[in-house]
Amino acid sequence: MLLRRSIHPLSGEAERRDRLLALVDGFGSRRILVIGDLIADEFIYGEIARVSREAPVLILRYDATAVVAGGAGNAANNVAALGGRARIVGLAGGDAEGRRLLTSFHPRVDRAHVIRTRGYRTPIKTRILAGGIHAARQQVVRIDRDSDWPLDERISAALTRKIGPLVEDCDAVLLSDYGSGLITPPLADAVRRGVARRLRRRSIPVLIDSRYRLLDFRGLTTCTPNESEVEAVLGIRLDDDPKALERAGRLLLRRTGMQAVLVTRGSRGMALFERKQRTAHIPIFGSDEVTDVTGAGDTVIATFALALSAGASFYEAARLANYAGGLVVMKRGTATVSSSELSDAVRSAHQESISYDSE
Repeated sequence: MLLRRSIHPLSGEAERRDRLLALVDGFGSRRILVIGDLIADEFIYGEIARVSREAPVLILRYDATAVVAGGAGNAANNVAALGGRARIVGLAGGDAEGRRLLTSFHPRVDRAHVIRTRGYRTPIKTRILAGGIHAARQQVVRIDRDSDWPLDERISAALTRKIGPLVEDCDAVLLSDYGSGLITPPLADAVRRGVARRLRRRSIPVLIDSRYRLLDFRGLTTCTPNESEVEAVLGIRLDDDPKALERAGRLLLRRTGMQAVLVTRGSRGMALFERKQRTAHIPIFGSDEVTDVTGAGDTVIATFALALSAGASFYEAARLANYAGGLVVMKRGTATVSSSELSDAVRSAHQESISYDSE
């Protein structure tokens, strides 16, 4: 599953811009298989009315409730919003939250392979956002109603046995592991074997976003951990230390056996690590005064997957993922980025410079 080596900056900014725009144009023909944990993201909106007499807390005058797909569902919706086609595979309950989650998918998301069962409770993350009449609404509290995680190992094993046919007609596979136990090393190995046995000869990328156990997965194409996840899996502190980051990125490459590791760094942008390549540090796109980081990682890996499936090098895909991440954090809630927004970002920022470090 070796992909093209990175193409670092072309001879001119105009050439680089045109190349990235051509890749975005190619998203429309790409089909991404997304397998992972489905979460119902619920947002309750209201205005602050007064301070309660019962306790020193604010009273929120209720306005509206919205439920959107989070987790792997958000990654699939981002693929669709960017112009691609997504097939989502996951687990949802037979409850009201599961029904609302499924109806929130973009029309270009095929949800025929979502398994629904009455014995499973759809996990819900409820965010309450409040604001005054003339003030932006801010998240004041989050309530998590977890499901019966970790799942019985037999559920993942049953899904693993059905992976082969699903891999056959896609252009990339995205594994989204939020910790339920659905995404396991045996399942990832089944995906890898399915990709190798495909009738179509062209190699396709297999990407993983694993919140808690990235080191359990080996030999896939790439991954997109954030800095806190890197610290947790390696047991180190980065503390905005470039040397520590370099050591951590190279260690992840060795221990996962992947072709590339893209570390997202919040307001500090991204760092792309590849075998036998210098580290590419990509500064944040847009303002570092972010509005909401909810689901930003899903947007990043969805864009990364689409770009790689369209023929991008890791470097080019990271650039596009960086633009998409910078756009989505300026939106409230679990949001997506459109292909037109991404193209506009490329046009407006093609003067951006990139720095490189030696290994």
